[in-house]
Amino acid sequence: MTLMKRAISRTETVGAFRLSLNLLRNFSAAPASENPSSDANKPKRRKKKNLIEVAQFLPNWGIGYHMAKAHWNGISYEITKINLYKDGRHGKAWGIVHKDGLRAAEAPKKISGVHKRCWKYIPNLSKTAPATNSATAADVQAA
Repeated sequence: MTLMKRAISRTETVGAFRLSLNLLRNFSAAPASENPSSDANKPKRRKKKNLIEVAQFLPNWGIGYHMAKAHWNGISYEITKINLYKDGRHGKAWGIVHKDGLRAAEAPKKISGVHKRCWKYIPNLSKTAPATNSATAADVQAA
């Protein structure tokens, strides 16, 4: 009989202790969930892209196109080579440096910071449409 009383008193104290912890949790979380509409009005931040994620939407994985980091002014890389890892979102890239639209180097160099999320595509410096066909040039010369 005394064993049953002890067991009952222990469960009551454990239950009371759990109840007090639950009350503490509820009171500490109340101010954060008090105004849920303020979170709904905040626009979601767009996740910036690394160089590989920018290049995947360009033809031929961006080879021949210009890309730069968002905080660079007047400096860009013309992509010459991309090695992708198996996941397709990471890899290595090589390119030719351009300053103010003009080549600053002749040989391609490995681009550092390829995985950083700050890359952008520069459309006005990308490769132009190919020159007229040799057949049309021959027609113009013949005329």
